[in-house]
Amino acid sequence: MNKIISIIFILCVSVLNSQQTPAPTQKKLIAIKGAKAHIGNGKTITNSLIIFENGILKYVGDNIEKDLSNCVVIEAFDKSVYPGFIIPNSTLGLIEIDAVRASDDVSEIGKWNPHIRSLIAYNTESRVVETMRPNGVLIAQITPRGGIISGRSSIVNLDAWNWEDAVIKSNDGIHMNWPNNYSYGRWWEGEDPGLKINDKYDDKVDEIETYFSNAIAHISESNNNINLPFESMKGLFSNKTKLYIHVDDKKGIIDAVTLAKKHGINKITIVGGYESHKITGFLIKNNVSVLLQRVHLRPEKNDEDYDLPYKLAKKLVDSGVIVGLEASGDMERMNSRNLPFYAGTTVAYGLTKEQALQLITLNTAKILGIDKDYGSLEVGKSATLFISEGDALDMRTNKLLNAFIDGREISLESHQTKLWKKYSKKYQTPVK
Repeated sequence: MNKIISIIFILCVSVLNSQQTPAPTQKKLIAIKGAKAHIGNGKTITNSLIIFENGILKYVGDNIEKDLSNCVVIEAFDKSVYPGFIIPNSTLGLIEIDAVRASDDVSEIGKWNPHIRSLIAYNTESRVVETMRPNGVLIAQITPRGGIISGRSSIVNLDAWNWEDAVIKSNDGIHMNWPNNYSYGRWWEGEDPGLKINDKYDDKVDEIETYFSNAIAHISESNNNINLPFESMKGLFSNKTKLYIHVDDKKGIIDAVTLAKKHGINKITIVGGYESHKITGFLIKNNVSVLLQRVHLRPEKNDEDYDLPYKLAKKLVDSGVIVGLEASGDMERMNSRNLPFYAGTTVAYGLTKEQALQLITLNTAKILGIDKDYGSLEVGKSATLFISEGDALDMRTNKLLNAFIDGREISLESHQTKLWKKYSKKYQTPVK
């Protein structure tokens, strides 16, 4: 038995310590010449010139005559340049192998954990993280799970030595899981599997109401008895910290936003938001953005359009709601690399390609509060971008040639690309 445990431990350690060496700091000016630049704000430049130095974009515009003698020039004619894609509400780096408990640090014990920071649990050595980069996903919001208040998320780049090096914005928001006002019967216990009202919904809402009221009361008191969870919520009530509310149904969204506003919380984003398209006026009135659930899902109710999940993004965009895409759900860490293809699906259901691109670049950057530096190819922003052979939202043509995070040219190798190369050679060899 001890021998088996030792073998498992060795295998796990080898898995957890196989990440490529992070790229060094940019030393020379780099110029990308001739590519079609997809800016990320809805605009494109057909024949572009992009120059960056020390990780910052110095020129983004038409491919005009410039002295590039001091630049490393990348010829990218007939190629495309995009800002790095951003995956929000992600558990990347918090779980490596679902079946290995030692690699699972995604949630904390208890229902109320506003003081818990996901950032310090983020594993930069994750082999899953490295598989994001070949598809252009270069930034992630690392988000805890569990409880009623899960904890605090942070935003990281996906090429770093450790979480201190990775962090872009620490503690950007607190995440709350709102109760469902309906549920499906537990068929495994002999209950009717149909949809039914949650008779404990009001009690759970009252519990949240009480917790927020107690937090405000504690913060307003001047005493030496520090309650760390309550203290950590100060930013919510002073509107320095965003509240991310994980909720799908119409009533739940209205109730959650109303409760938050009642307590003076004005920076709010809905995560999931399956029925958010039904109350767009309410969302706009209250300045609430949406991180929309994974596009590739089936409708939740029998009487809904079969393609409703594909249409939701367009419905929200057309109404004026600021919306980004997230990928939580089954196999969410592995599926996060499909983020650009989720955006591509929205094109098939009515959005333009540039609108779809905004869902995973500038819109998401605005929601996360990092749009000053990330999310679009604009002078003064971070040189976090990549060059693709073709349309990055189409899995047939999303083939990255170069990628940069803060001007650092990162590796596009992963264990998946290594396996592809290995077995490509195997099957190219004639069978004897």
